[in-house]
Amino acid sequence: MADDDFDVENLASYLHLSASQVARLAERAKLPCRKVQGQWRFSRAEIMRWLEDRIGASDEAELTEMEGFLRSSRGHSLDQPQLIAELLPREAIALPLQARTRASVVREMSDVAARTGLVWDPAQLAEAVRLREELHSTALENGVALLHPRRPLARILGGPLIALGRTDRGIPFGGSMLTDLFFLVCSVEDRGHLQTLARLSRLIADPNFLAELRAAADAAAVCEIVQRMETQLKG
Repeated sequence: MADDDFDVENLASYLHLSASQVARLAERAKLPCRKVQGQWRFSRAEIMRWLEDRIGASDEAELTEMEGFLRSSRGHSLDQPQLIAELLPREAIALPLQARTRASVVREMSDVAARTGLVWDPAQLAEAVRLREELHSTALENGVALLHPRRPLARILGGPLIALGRTDRGIPFGGSMLTDLFFLVCSVEDRGHLQTLARLSRLIADPNFLAELRAAADAAAVCEIVQRMETQLKG
């Protein structure tokens, strides 16, 4: 079995399901999987992509439930979520972001994240994000992109963080709409990455939140908006 593969029992433990539930999902082609010598095998990278897709397609109630599940499965109290406001320092906010192309957005956002001192190799981060974007664009229909590497990059990060950039006009970034708000999610482990995506997805689903970000005058205003709007989330 490849190092990045789950078998049924490993994946059941990872997803907090029973082995029989995982097997049924595989048999019904509800999970990315393949059979090797008659046994189900699941690629870790494909499972992560499947979970990310589930987050992207979920509504508020489902995102809240998923975020709670991810916190509890990491051993965290349900009363202590990882806050977006704590992951987004002022120095990781670029208003405006000068980039005008997809490639320059990825490079510049990696450099913005590096201003925190938590990114030890911004070029490697940029390359990992570029490869993830080539696999499938993270641009959404509301003008937001949630950039991230395919896998957490603990070896080049001093800790988890989020960077935010806003261009002064929308640019083509792979979705059907132009994109002007770019979040770069840098995580050090899988569950923290998914929890952050779920919580951030809850925030950006609010059109008032996005309108305020687009009108924010500076990084301090962005931090205030994120903190205030996040306090309104339930759970």
